[in-house]
Amino acid sequence: MEILFVGSILLIFYAYFGYPLSLYFLGMFRKRCVKKAPFSPDVTMIITAYNEEKRIKEKLNNTVALDYPRDKLQIIVASDGSTDRTNAIVKDYERNGIELLAIEQRRGKENAQKEAVKRARGEVLVFTDVATQLDPDGLKEIVSNFTDPSVGCVSSEDRVIGKDGNSGGEGFYVRYEMWLRRLESQVNSLVGSSGSFFAARKEVCQDFSADMQSDFRTVLNSVKMGLRGVSDPAAVGYYLDISSIEKREFDRKVRTVVRGLTVFFQHLELLNPFRYGLFSYQYFCHKLLRWLVPLFLFTALVTNLILAMESSLYYIVLLCHSAFYAVALWGWQRERPSPNILLKIPVYFLTVNASIFVAWWRYLRGQRVVMWTPSER
Repeated sequence: MEILFVGSILLIFYAYFGYPLSLYFLGMFRKRCVKKAPFSPDVTMIITAYNEEKRIKEKLNNTVALDYPRDKLQIIVASDGSTDRTNAIVKDYERNGIELLAIEQRRGKENAQKEAVKRARGEVLVFTDVATQLDPDGLKEIVSNFTDPSVGCVSSEDRVIGKDGNSGGEGFYVRYEMWLRRLESQVNSLVGSSGSFFAARKEVCQDFSADMQSDFRTVLNSVKMGLRGVSDPAAVGYYLDISSIEKREFDRKVRTVVRGLTVFFQHLELLNPFRYGLFSYQYFCHKLLRWLVPLFLFTALVTNLILAMESSLYYIVLLCHSAFYAVALWGWQRERPSPNILLKIPVYFLTVNASIFVAWWRYLRGQRVVMWTPSER
């Protein structure tokens, strides 16, 4: 029981902290800097939208204000079966060089991107969504990474803006993810990129699948082609924190993990270190080990309960254990999320791992998710 308890705690720690620390120490001996330089190839920007009449104008105004040669920029809005005024609003921007790709039947974000890739003329494809705002030089920054021949795709860095001006639990978690991506980029390659704003060479996107996460799979395609994915801190995507952590947002997290599991298990060959070297270790730790945390949490709690019956030390540990879950559950059931970051983090941690558990259950039962609904922000 003690071995199971301690082992579970260590695996949870390693999933969130041991893995990035191993990259940090590895980075002392191995650095793969990106050779950025001014670069203006033909670019196609693909914006996916579904019933975004409330936000699409803000996104389009932000897009036409980007500092990039207009004769080298193609902008496509892939409307995934929108039934509101989204398409009509986009048509009003045709004079600004924005093309509408209206997909009649809604089939999901990745299908919309796949259809837009067929129409793309650029040698570099940039993917973004309506909720994400870019700096005026954001497009130049992300594209400049492709002067490095080893780069197959580039991820932006996410910045979450709370409606109250403060970072929420998701904002804290996003900062952690951005730190991890910087470490991965420095020593080798990203494992996943930001779906809200990322770029890739066109050849990396030729086999886009309508039922797999495009941001995750683009990195894997790059690695299979002998390239790598990198994160660029100078290319920033800004978006509002999630409006709530209620059932709809929980379901979104579940769908995200189910889609991630689908991609992961269709690319198991990347776990072969003899072929993919360091990336195999990254692939295992960043994805599978993180997705196994709910199992480790359950094992730690059950073994702690058993050990507490015979040990006062483990009884004290159980009290701390229980207090953490009690705080998280109390914060989760509140009508309004607490502004206290010390409460938001446990709530977000519990929500994320509960969604991973449900995602495993659905995936193992054969469920696959292709539909996508933008979060309320």
